[in-house]
Amino acid sequence: MTTYAVGDLQGCLGPLKVLLERVDFNPSRDTLWSVGDLVNRGPDSLGTLRFLDSLGGACIAVLGNHDLHLLATAQDATRLRKSDTLLAILKADDRARLLGNLRERPLAHFDANRGIFMSHAGIPPIWTVAQAMKYAAEVEAVLRDPDHCQSFLANMYGNQPDRWSESLSGLERLRSITNYLTRMRFCKADGTLDLKSKDGQDTAPSGFAPWFTYPRKDPEIQVIFGHWAALEGKSNTRDVHALDSGCVWGNHMTLMNLDTGERHQCSCGD
Repeated sequence: MTTYAVGDLQGCLGPLKVLLERVDFNPSRDTLWSVGDLVNRGPDSLGTLRFLDSLGGACIAVLGNHDLHLLATAQDATRLRKSDTLLAILKADDRARLLGNLRERPLAHFDANRGIFMSHAGIPPIWTVAQAMKYAAEVEAVLRDPDHCQSFLANMYGNQPDRWSESLSGLERLRSITNYLTRMRFCKADGTLDLKSKDGQDTAPSGFAPWFTYPRKDPEIQVIFGHWAALEGKSNTRDVHALDSGCVWGNHMTLMNLDTGERHQCSCGD
C-alpha cells in the first residue's frame, strides 16, 4: 500500500493517468492525495472530476481556488472567464453530482500518523496545524450547507482583509481563511498577504517573503502544497514540498511517493 501526492491537475487528465500507470497505482491498495485545482485551464476538467470521483476513498483531494471558482460559476454564470475551461462540467448531465461531491471535499487535510499537512496554498506561519484545520472546517461547513453556501460563494472573491485576526467574523472571516489556504504565496511575518504577485520566490514585494521561508508553528510537520507554478515544484525548504510544476502551462505534472519521497514527472506531451 503506497500513498502518492500529485500537483495541480487543472483538467490535465492524460498526464495524471500516465503517472499513475507508471507507478502501478491501484485504488484497491494505494491512495492518491491531490493538492487541489482539479479543474480549469486544461483540456479535460470534466473527465478529471469523473476520474477522481471514481477512485472513491482512494483519493483525498483538497479544494483549490479554481475548484471554488467552478462552484461560484455554477451558481452565477456571469463569473465565467474567457480563459476558463469549465463549460463541459456546467453542461454535463451529472453536473449536480459532480458539484455536490466537490463541495464535500476539504480545504485542508492532516495525516497525524505521517505528520503531513496538505492544503492548496500551504499553511501561514501564524497558524498551527490545529488552527488551520479548525479554520478550514469553518469554510467546509458553509460549503456543505445549502442555506449559506450561495452567499459565501457570491462574496468569496477579494483580497481583503489581507491579515488574519481571530476577531474576524462572517463573510470576511470565511474569505480570509479561504485566501490563506487557497491563494497565499507571499506574506509578512505577521501574516499580511500579498495576493497580486505570482512569480518566483525571489520576486517578493518589499517587506514580503514566501510563506514557507518563515519559522513555522509546527516545524516537525511536513507540508504539501501546490498553487505556485512559478516555483517549478521546488521550495528549497526542508519538509515543505511544492508539487505544482506547471503542467497546464506546458511543463510537467509531479507525482510524489509519500513513503519514499521519490518524484515522478510527466509532461502534457508524454
